Amino acid sequence: MGCAIYGAPPPGLASAPADARQLSPFTPGADLLEELADGALDGIVVAAPAGALERRYVLAQALRTLKPGGELVALAPRNRGGGRLRKELESMGVTVRETARRHHRVCLCRRPSGPLALAAPLADGGPQRPAALGLWSQPGLFSWDRIDPGSGLLSQHVHDLAGDGADLGCGVGVLSLAVLTSPEVASLALVDLDRRAIEAARRNVADARVHFIQADVTAAPPPGNLDFVVMNPPFHLGGDEDRRLGQAFIAAAARALKPGGVCRMVANVGLPYEQTLRARFATVRPIGQDPRYKVFEAWR
Repeated sequence: MGCAIYGAPPPGLASAPADARQLSPFTPGADLLEELADGALDGIVVAAPAGALERRYVLAQALRTLKPGGELVALAPRNRGGGRLRKELESMGVTVRETARRHHRVCLCRRPSGPLALAAPLADGGPQRPAALGLWSQPGLFSWDRIDPGSGLLSQHVHDLAGDGADLGCGVGVLSLAVLTSPEVASLALVDLDRRAIEAARRNVADARVHFIQADVTAAPPPGNLDFVVMNPPFHLGGDEDRRLGQAFIAAAARALKPGGVCRMVANVGLPYEQTLRARFATVRPIGQDPRYKVFEAWR
């Protein structure tokens, strides 16, 4: 297969050949890192994730896919996992050369011909069913090992929906399972950018009324002419708060709904989405709140 790239390394810090295949779960249509054969690659560049379990899993998968002598270039911001990259790679059995550039740590290593210690990071970071969640999930997904309190609050306000709808940013399917308790729901599209979330949701939401879409809600047109939308929109990008994400989700929900359709969403109490909702919807009202989260109902 030649070379591959995982994620989006900052320009100038690492490069891959122009024909390198993208392996990121955030890229619709990308090859799947997990499905590459052992020793399939000559080289791979990895923009390592910030979360420890997810990062070690991706590094172990990358090493697994390399031919003996194949090169791995792994990098991450120093304060988001980069400071631990070298030790994590060395614990898997490789010799690492490390450099520091532009607040990143860049690690280079080659796969040795002997065995590697990959079993533990592959098991710890792979698909699993955490007891506190009770659903299939994977490290790296939002609230991967427990029900997010915001989604839990919104789940109490979605049992009466009807018609055709969508769960935008569906994650592993927590909200969708609550929505589908209504027998009046005719169809439900589960939409998420992260392929791992879509695959987990497929395992969790076994209902003939659902279909799954891997897409960027903020860029691709969502399903249209819907009766309802539910969502717990993200508000972090690359670890930093970015309220534009929630605003883009609200705009997408408004585009997806038919006149008279309803959006029910949850947000942190400190996020001022009311103005954005009122600019897109005819009627907006709060329908639930706790000390940390607020739930809105907005009619188009």
